[in-house]
Amino acid sequence: MKRKILIVLFIICIAFTSLLGYLFYWLFYDLDRIPKGNLIAEETSPNKTYTIKAYTSDAGATTSFSVIAELHFNKLNKKPKIIYFKYKEEDASIRWIDDSTVIINNVKLHLPNDKYVKK
Repeated sequence: MKRKILIVLFIICIAFTSLLGYLFYWLFYDLDRIPKGNLIAEETSPNKTYTIKAYTSDAGATTSFSVIAELHFNKLNKKPKIIYFKYKEEDASIRWIDDSTVIINNVKLHLPNDKYVKK
């Protein structure tokens, strides 16, 4: 009987810890929660595989502007993903080196896997 109670308590503790971990991630690290503002730049890769759209984001009166850049997959049916986020920035400069390498505000990214986040 005591063994069953310990197993149930252990499972409850694991579930609660997992829930807290996910909540922490969602509150502080999930970039999809950041509101997108105005589109400030848009550039398509040389052979039109990707499009990067850059937005300004203003999360409220007590925060500064941020720049968010989303990678859109033109030839694949995939959801766009955020590849660049920088706090206290208002402008975006996008320059393609080749079809899988881009420079956003002097940060070089190799697509589709690189990501730059500066909070």
